[in-house]
Amino acid sequence: MGSGGLSRRRFVGTLAASAAGAALPAATACDSAPAPADPADSATSGANTPETRPSAQTESRAPSGPRPLYLGTYTSAEGGGRGIGLATYDPATGRVTGTGTITDVADPSYLALHPDGRTLYAVNEREDGAVTAVRVADRKVLGSRSSGGAAPCHLSVHPSGRWLLSANYGTGSVAVHPIDASGALGERTDLVTHAGPAPGPGQEGPHAHQCITSPDGRHVLAVDLGTDTVYTYRLDEKAGTLDEVARARTEPGAGPRHLTFHPGGRYAYLANEVDNSVAVCAYDPGTGRLTIGAEQDTGTGSGTSYPAQIVVTPNGRHAYLANRGHNSLARYAVEAKGARLRLLDTVPVSGDFPRQIALSPDGTLLFAANQRSSTVSVFQVDEDSGELRLTGEPFASPVAVCALPL
Repeated sequence: MGSGGLSRRRFVGTLAASAAGAALPAATACDSAPAPADPADSATSGANTPETRPSAQTESRAPSGPRPLYLGTYTSAEGGGRGIGLATYDPATGRVTGTGTITDVADPSYLALHPDGRTLYAVNEREDGAVTAVRVADRKVLGSRSSGGAAPCHLSVHPSGRWLLSANYGTGSVAVHPIDASGALGERTDLVTHAGPAPGPGQEGPHAHQCITSPDGRHVLAVDLGTDTVYTYRLDEKAGTLDEVARARTEPGAGPRHLTFHPGGRYAYLANEVDNSVAVCAYDPGTGRLTIGAEQDTGTGSGTSYPAQIVVTPNGRHAYLANRGHNSLARYAVEAKGARLRLLDTVPVSGDFPRQIALSPDGTLLFAANQRSSTVSVFQVDEDSGELRLTGEPFASPVAVCALPL
C-alpha cells in the first residue's frame, strides 16, 4: 500500500490512527442501559431538543414507538467513542435518545445488519483490518475475523444472509466471510485485490471504498476510488468466491466512493469524492455491466467539497447527497424511472463533515453522521416534494461516522 492513499484518507478525515495490538476480544462489556430495541425512557437526557411537531404524513406512515439506532465511530481518534453507540429514535419526531455503548469493538466506522435482524456487523478500520459480529439480542460480541487488508471502511451482507462482503480501503481489496447460523463469522473464503487498471491521477494504488450486492442479487459491485473503477463480480454462493465479470471506468481522477441503486433496479447513482461530482449509471442485470453516465453538479459551487454518500427514497422519487466541506445535503428529483437526476437545491446539514447519511426504513427521516462536529443531524423528509426539515438540535455522538437507523 502506498503512503499517498493513507495520507489522503487522513486529509479528508476518514482514517483513524492505528493502534498497537489489533487482535479484538471475543467478549463484550456494555453500558448498563436497555437494548436499543426496547422502549426508551421518556426522560430527555441525551435527546434532540427542541422537539418538533410531526407532519400529518409522518403521523400516518411512521411506526409507533422508539426504533433502534446504531452509531459508528473511531475509538482510536482524539475525542472518539468507546465502541458502537446505542440509541433510539422517535419515528414521528426524529428525537434521538442515547442508551449505551457496545464496547470492545475497535474503530467501528461502518455498520450493517443481517437480513434477519439478529446480528450487527462492523468494520474495524485499522492497519490490521478486521470485521466483527455482534448479537443484537444481548449485545454479545461473537468474535472478529481479519479482513485481509488495511483500513476496511465498508461492509454489507449478501441477501442470502450467508456471506459478509467488505472493502479494504488501504490495500484496495474485497473480502468475503461466511456467516454461520448464529450470525458469527467464519474464516475468509476469498480476497480479491484490484491489481488493475492503473491508479488514477494523484493515487498510488487501489482503494476499495464499497462492496454491495445488486438489487436482483445476481452480482456484487465494488467501488474503487484509487483505480476510478466499479468492478462487477459473480459470487459463488457455495464456495464464497468472487469471479470478475465486468468493469466500468469513471472519468480519470473522479475518485468514485459510493454507489446506490434506484428501487427499480435498473439504474444506480455514483458519488465521486475526488472531483466533486455525481453520475447516473445504467445497470444490466443479465451481464452485471454498469454504464456510467455524464458527471453532474453536486450543488456546492466552486468551493472545496467531497461527496460522501448518496441515498434514494424508498418510493424512488428523490435522492440525497452528503457534501463534506460544503457541509450540505443536495436534493435531487429522480426522473424517467430512475434514468435521470435533476438537482433541486442544497440544505445545510447543521454539522461539520457529513461522512455518511441514511434513511429510516420508511423513508420519512434522514440521518446525517457529522464526523468533525461529533453530531448526528436528523431531518424529516416530505414524501411528495422531498424537502428536508431539521427536526431539532443535532444529537451529540463522538466522532460520528455512521448512523444505522432500523
